Amino acid sequence: MVDVVLSLDQLHALAVNVLTSNGLGAPHAQAMAKMLVAGQRDDCQSHGVWRLIGCVKTLRSGKLNLDAKPSVQDISPALVKVDAQYGFSPLAFELGSQMLVEKAKRTGIAALAINNCFHFSALWPEIEVLTDQGISALAMVPSHSCVAPAGGTKPLFGTNPIAFGWPRPDGMPFVFDMATSRIARGDIELHQRSGSKIPNDWAIDEDGQPTDDPERALKGAMLTFGGYKGSALSAMVELLAGPLIGDMLSRKSLEFDDGAGVAPCHGELIIAFNPSLFGGTDFVENSHRAEALFAGIVDQGARLPSQRRFEARKRSVEHGVALPAKLHADLLNLIET
Repeated sequence: MVDVVLSLDQLHALAVNVLTSNGLGAPHAQAMAKMLVAGQRDDCQSHGVWRLIGCVKTLRSGKLNLDAKPSVQDISPALVKVDAQYGFSPLAFELGSQMLVEKAKRTGIAALAINNCFHFSALWPEIEVLTDQGISALAMVPSHSCVAPAGGTKPLFGTNPIAFGWPRPDGMPFVFDMATSRIARGDIELHQRSGSKIPNDWAIDEDGQPTDDPERALKGAMLTFGGYKGSALSAMVELLAGPLIGDMLSRKSLEFDDGAGVAPCHGELIIAFNPSLFGGTDFVENSHRAEALFAGIVDQGARLPSQRRFEARKRSVEHGVALPAKLHADLLNLIET
């Protein structure tokens, strides 16, 4: 089947239509569509508009607050909290991020904790909102239990992604967004959707054995990257974006789901740093040091994180986004009339 090419504006309008026609309030639909279109724009299929299928399942489950009004709380000079009121997370981030930036610029370091949110999107679009304002940032979230700890055989952790961004004086920021699992769960689900096998080091089956079958992988457990190192980082994410901010661990999020199979509900932590305040009078020199590091990576033929995403973004802006015809048809079928 021939791909369907849409401009970014057309893709955004389609995403908003899918979401609002299924009952999601307009402010939430705009914020969520922006996140999912960013994934598709940057050719990150696992975090693109394919996720609208899961979003709609969540909307129809009755668990999500369709018209949630996130509550922003100014806790201290360096801490802002947002209670998402059991709505999707992007709107809560939009409402809390500006206060986060203001606090970071004043104090040097500040944190945003989002509670009671259904999280269903990549972290790098949030990070880039902050780097665009000269702020360096670190973000993390748990999810549903689907990843075994190193040496274990049963799901305990979520995919537990970590994202980091560093603003640069010219061009795009230094940004990475990575799961602490071997791969994002969405990548396994995409293999399941296409009927293709997965590498046998991504996951184990229900008996704890390596598998290349995405069906068995989804019934078993995913693996952490780097063995014990990824497992330790995953546990760190559980603690910092769970008990530290008064929210659920991945296992509790899965219990809250209670078999509905919808987006995970939990918390999110974003820590923001003001390089100009940290660096003081040496800020310019420190910026040169950072650029020397990036040059040292590129000059030996290595690639900076997100470089392929930025290249895909340029193509998408110029030529639009090509959606597989089946996915486009599936999205149109989600629109309630």
